[in-house]
Amino acid sequence: MMIHWQIDNVKCDGCANRIRHALSALPGVNDVTVNVAQHEVCFAANENQLAQIEAELLRLGYPRSGQVNGFAAIKADVVSVVSCAIGRMQS
Repeated sequence: MMIHWQIDNVKCDGCANRIRHALSALPGVNDVTVNVAQHEVCFAANENQLAQIEAELLRLGYPRSGQVNGFAAIKADVVSVVSCAIGRMQS
């Protein structure tokens, strides 16, 4: 099934690259695309994988829109800066 989620903290192609690499490494997750301008990630996965994918995005600093608030949102934004830098180095 193809999933489309709005996510927070996507700022550039480095962010998109990090998300693509990380989600594509999860077993059973395919066809990962990230639209930076629309803050959207799309991927093919089974329904039973969605919680794992959501947790991975949060770990990377790119939570689903509305998933975190307050200090957790600030923390996710800071973590996303590191993830972005890693994404810029990945090829």
